Amino acid sequence: MKYQKSGGDLQPEDSTLVVRKIIQATPERLFTAWTQPEQLKKWWGPESVICVEAEVDLRIGGRYRIGNKLPDGTILWITGEFQAIEPPHKLVYTWHIGPESQPAELVTVSFEPRPAGATEVIVVHERISDKTARDRHEHGWLGCLDGLANYLS
Repeated sequence: MKYQKSGGDLQPEDSTLVVRKIIQATPERLFTAWTQPEQLKKWWGPESVICVEAEVDLRIGGRYRIGNKLPDGTILWITGEFQAIEPPHKLVYTWHIGPESQPAELVTVSFEPRPAGATEVIVVHERISDKTARDRHEHGWLGCLDGLANYLS
């Protein structure tokens, strides 16, 4: 994907990240692992990041809060609000890292059945402000999906 800078920001067509992974589990199992705090804490985050807290109010307008402990000991909070919930196939929620003073990003997670009991997990992360943030999100989502696959294997 090409990045076109405009004052450091990505152009709208480049502000979306799509990450996919086929995982050997049903959509139901994946949806539960994604939305149950005790399970979420076991797999969330890229390598070397520990999920220290997870809260999920799984309803439209409900909030979530995830605490990521970074290797240097800093805890990074991810928060947002559920916009759409379609068990076991889709979640849509806003995304803030740190204080909610910045405009919300938007995340859509889809769980699409594939042959032999597998599911393709598709994460679409939109409204990303710049290339640095997009690269961090890509690293984070790839790590999360790897962690989810390992947790369910």
